[in-house]
Amino acid sequence: MPAHGFSDAFYYNRPNGAHRVPCYFPGPPLTPEQRKQWAIVLIFITPAFWSVNYLVGRSAVETVAPHALAFGRWLIAFLLLAAISWREIAAHPIAIRREYRQFLALGALGMWICGAFVYVGARTTVATNIALIYSTSPVMIALVSRFALKERMGAVQWSGVALAFAGVLHIVVKGRWSGLSQVEFTAGDAWILVAMLSWTAYSLLLRAWPSPFGPAARLTLIMAGGLVVLAPFTVVEALLFMPTQISWTSFGYVSAVALFPGLGAYLAYSYMQRELGAARVGVVLYLGPVYAAITAWLVLGEPIRNFHWMGALLILPGIYLSTRPAR
Repeated sequence: MPAHGFSDAFYYNRPNGAHRVPCYFPGPPLTPEQRKQWAIVLIFITPAFWSVNYLVGRSAVETVAPHALAFGRWLIAFLLLAAISWREIAAHPIAIRREYRQFLALGALGMWICGAFVYVGARTTVATNIALIYSTSPVMIALVSRFALKERMGAVQWSGVALAFAGVLHIVVKGRWSGLSQVEFTAGDAWILVAMLSWTAYSLLLRAWPSPFGPAARLTLIMAGGLVVLAPFTVVEALLFMPTQISWTSFGYVSAVALFPGLGAYLAYSYMQRELGAARVGVVLYLGPVYAAITAWLVLGEPIRNFHWMGALLILPGIYLSTRPAR
């Protein structure tokens, strides 16, 4: 039984089965079923956080350099999350020394490549290509999870992944499937492809490498690793290539990506992975185009087309099927 005042959702066993490390979040204990219910709810909330990244990536091109945007994003998120998880981190220096290589690797994959590379690629490619490339990530995660991590995926779950994938493609090609043959790839797509592969590796390693830390403390340490990797590239970029304009506008852009696609989305993703597994949580990316269309309509006034609705009608039941327990 968990200690009073702590949720069992925030206890993690050490790989060797030794004592457990509590994460300092108050609240009543949650049953395993309640934890899974919360994880499924987060599947539908997290893409809304990531949609902010699409808007800022499009809007900040002339204001904030790619590495500066990624570094500022994770610096603010790190400071905010460290404020609530520092006690757990400070209490376990031995665990940090044992896992620091993992924090650096996950930080490089999740914060540097998945952050800065997307912003670099977005300067020379179009949203359609980004969505098309990233739509292959959940399929790759599901395949590797099945054979490398031994996660159970039955026929129902695979049909859900396929249905959601079809919905994403329907949105990407704007309802005209013949348009797939007309997609043109640019140099920016190479950056997006590397970012997508990096996200796949991040998702799988996050699941494959157990940690004694709770989701907040572990993400704080991964952010620290990402900042260490990002720092020299940010300095070189500012001095030799693209200096960032220091203004309230650039600060607003950085703060937006720090709070929503940074802190909110990554913390939710870590929790969902623990409860549902890498393969099932990977389908959260399929909601991205739907949420991006809704956000663009609300913020930028871009209309929602019929192909958006049709894609959503395929994606939503696909996510329902893919997140059902395997039998």
